[in-house]
Order: sequence, then C-alpha cells, then structure tokens
Amino acid sequence: MKILLASTPATGHLNPLLAIARFLIDEGHEIAFLSGSALRNPIERIGATFYALPAGADFDLRDFATVAPELKTIPPGLEWIRVAMERVFIDAIPAQHKGIQQALKDFPADIIIGDDMLFGVLPMLLGPQAKRPPIALCGTSFLHWRRDDGAPHFVGLAPATTQAQRDDYAVVYREHDEQLYQPVADRLNRSLQTMGVGPLSMPMFDSVVELADAYLQLTVPSFEFPRAFPASVRFVGRPPIIPDQAPLPPWAHELDGSRKVVLVTQGTLANHNFGLLVGPTLAALANEPDLLVVATAGGRPVEAIPGPIPANARLAQYLPFEWMLPKVDVFVTNGGYGSVNQAMSFGIPLVTAGLTEDKADVNARVAWSGIGIDLATNEPTPQALREAVRTVLDRPAYRMRASSMADEFSGIDTRAEILRIIGELAHASKEAVAEDATTVISRRRRVGSR
Repeated sequence: MKILLASTPATGHLNPLLAIARFLIDEGHEIAFLSGSALRNPIERIGATFYALPAGADFDLRDFATVAPELKTIPPGLEWIRVAMERVFIDAIPAQHKGIQQALKDFPADIIIGDDMLFGVLPMLLGPQAKRPPIALCGTSFLHWRRDDGAPHFVGLAPATTQAQRDDYAVVYREHDEQLYQPVADRLNRSLQTMGVGPLSMPMFDSVVELADAYLQLTVPSFEFPRAFPASVRFVGRPPIIPDQAPLPPWAHELDGSRKVVLVTQGTLANHNFGLLVGPTLAALANEPDLLVVATAGGRPVEAIPGPIPANARLAQYLPFEWMLPKVDVFVTNGGYGSVNQAMSFGIPLVTAGLTEDKADVNARVAWSGIGIDLATNEPTPQALREAVRTVLDRPAYRMRASSMADEFSGIDTRAEILRIIGELAHASKEAVAEDATTVISRRRRVGSR
C-alpha cells in the first residue's frame, strides 16, 4: 500500500508517527511523509519520501514563539491557549489542507495517517467520504473528548465525585466557552467556510476524534478519565520508542543498581528554561548520596542547564530511552504525553510539574491514576521536589500502581494493533470502492437496456 503520514511539525507529534512508519516500511508498504522542513532529516533517515508543508504551515514548533511571538509575553492560562490554538493550529489549516492535496497528486495514498493536532484534515473529513482515502489519526496528547462531569480541557481537573464539584465545573466551563471555545470555533468556522465545508457543531479537538475513520490513542484505558468514547477510538498502548536515537553516555556503567536512579526532563518543547524543573530537581537531590540524578536536555546543549551541577548528577543532550527507562526508579517530568506513557509502560512512578500546553491535563491523570504526584505548578521549589521524589520512592503504593499500569501496557501489542487497524481500514476502503463500481456498472446496464 501507499501510505501518507502527515505530522504537525513538532517532535512530540512526529516521533510516534516515525515509529509507526518504521512498522509499515518493515511490512513492505511505501511511505511518504508530509511535515515541516525543519524535520526533513529524521523523516528521510527512515527511508520515507518527504513532502514539505506549504508556506503558512511550514513551521518549526519546537519553539512556539517562532510562529506566535506574542506567546512569550502571555502567562499560562486561557489567553495563552486561545492564541496558540488560533495562530499555530487554525491559521495553518488552509496551508495544511493544500499540502495534503498536493502530496496526494504525486503520491496517491491508499490511507492517510496523521497526528491529533493536524487539523488540516478537517476539510477532507467534512467532505464526501467517497472522494478521499481513509484517515486514521494518532492521539499524541490526552484524549480530547467531552467529559461526563462537564469539566473543560486544559485545566487539569480530576473527575468530579460530587454534585457540588459538577456545579463548580459548570461555572468553569462557561468561562472557558466564553473566552476560549467560542472565539476559537468562530475563527475555525470562518476558515472552513473559505474551503466550502463546515460549520462544525462541536469543539475543534473533539471533532477530529469523532470524524476520523480510526483514532489511535497512544495509551491504555486506565490512563483516561472514564467516559463513553466514539466508536473511532482505539487504545493502542505505548507510544513507540524509536531505537538507537542516541549513543550510550560515557557514564552508562554507573547505572549498575547501586543507587536509585531519578530521571528528569523537560522534553523537547517546554525546555527553553531549565530553571523551571531540571535545575530545581538537581538542586533538590544534590545531597542525596543514595540517588543518581540523570538529566536529559531534550536536544539542547547540556551547558544550558543551570549550575552548579551536583556530584550525583549526570547530564546528556539526548538519551536512548529504550536503554534508560528500564533503569529508572522515579521519572520527574513537566508532563510530555509521550514520555509519561513510555515511563508508565516500564512501571516507573512519576513526579510531575507543568501547566503549559496540554500538561495540566496529562499531569492530572498521573495523580488521578495513582502512579505519581502532581505538584500542579510550572515552578516547583527544590523542597517540594525533594519531598515528592522521596514520597514516591518510600511509599510502595506508587510503585505498585505503576507496575499494574505496566501490566496493562504489556497486554497490548502496539505494533500488531496498529497494523491490524490499518489493514481493516484498507480492506473496508477497497470493499467500498468495489461496491461503488458494481453500482455504477449496474446503473449503466439498466440505462442501456431501456
């Protein structure tokens, strides 16, 4: 089959699709990729044909401020989310849609696989199904689907357990609807109207979940707040780890089990100020001789990590996660969805601290599921971090819950499940084409017999 993968030009969205592409290449499928020019090298490295998004969508979202500089001066909150959604996602839809259409002319794909925030697929999903290939989307963030308790997204609210909480959530939702959802919906529908589709009658994030032919959520059911989901939603397990992305560090031999290992990272997006989490974690655990603290800079120079660097700390620009994670006892993170799920799949309890992007909701799920402690802040103090790490290490309940979550992950063969779903979509599409052809032939025969 010819399969076109389309990715929002951000590392956290691209990496899961790259891993899926490797599955598909191993199965003999022909793969093309549509994404930002800044991500061309890792795409071509796996042997895929690369197509660049057109101007207007050819961003490098490893730094949101390159697309929307005003985000630098807006504090975390509703205005930050609104501006990011409008400037980074909605305004890019026409160019993304154009890029998909251009790629399909050169590469007539049997299936399109995109990530959950590539909203340029919406014009196709809202148009005639017979005129497009099947579209599968990968959930690389928490599952953006409406909640039974009425809570809005991006606030980090745990499921309501009382009517009073539901009433409070209703008030919060009305505020979000006025300041975020409605302005975003108006801007989105104006954009869709210029392309001859729409309007949408549901929030933008919910729409792609329901409209996709298959929505592959990269986690397990126990990490999602319980509620009814559309038939499109399939839980497919751990976000795949791309092997051999980095060499072993020179201090690899020190992870010999003689000390507990704490891994801290700010991921590849919100990592422009290591003073928010990495620096405070190193300071918090500097005087803990039984701990080895490993910090990864997510691709940035390790020199950007503020000092002094404690004697029990080890730094790396990148680390091979397939080697690192089995050796980790506690994972300290600002809440990147992919790395959180990868850590859970290895039974690692977490300490989280992050409120930007989708992180408040990811970290709320960490606390709610019992696998770790959410400090619910962007700037945790060293004292709070030390107490949280020690609590997670010393109380067996966190490790036990994380181990249970790992068992759930191990019950899903992510590769086999994704290949099965893609095969089902391809088969259903071929049947639909054959049925349409039969109908046309039958109609022609009836006309010819008159």
